[in-house]
Amino acid sequence: MSSMKYIFLSLCLFFIYENVQTLMTEKQIAATKKLIRNTCINKQGVAPEKVDGMYKGEFDFSDKNSMCYVHCVLTTYKLIKKDNTFDWEEGISVMQLNAPPSIATPVIETIKNCKNAVKTTNHKCTAALEIAKCLYDDDPVHYFLP
Repeated sequence: MSSMKYIFLSLCLFFIYENVQTLMTEKQIAATKKLIRNTCINKQGVAPEKVDGMYKGEFDFSDKNSMCYVHCVLTTYKLIKKDNTFDWEEGISVMQLNAPPSIATPVIETIKNCKNAVKTTNHKCTAALEIAKCLYDDDPVHYFLP
């Protein structure tokens, strides 16, 4: 093979490889969620039991630590804007780029259904909990926040 053909073939393979995206596996997603959960629990000083309760639909708007835990999570995922509204477009983009269809499809529908979940934009932690509660209420089976 001539060196020019070899270089051309190498460049083609490089560009193909660079443009192929790999989705995260469920194991990688679980590890990421665990890391974010532990980081935000420690940062906000929330009891792990309060976080576990969110998977049962228990969202305590009187507990600042719980609300700010959710804000920490949403900030880490870049799902809450500086004006405390839900960055649902970013949520859809992240799901499409990273999650397998079995996870992405139902979660994207829930994200769309919750795009106007925030009613309290003057308090970042309350706004975050409003988003989380909407995500849970819309589809408890596929609630995806850590």
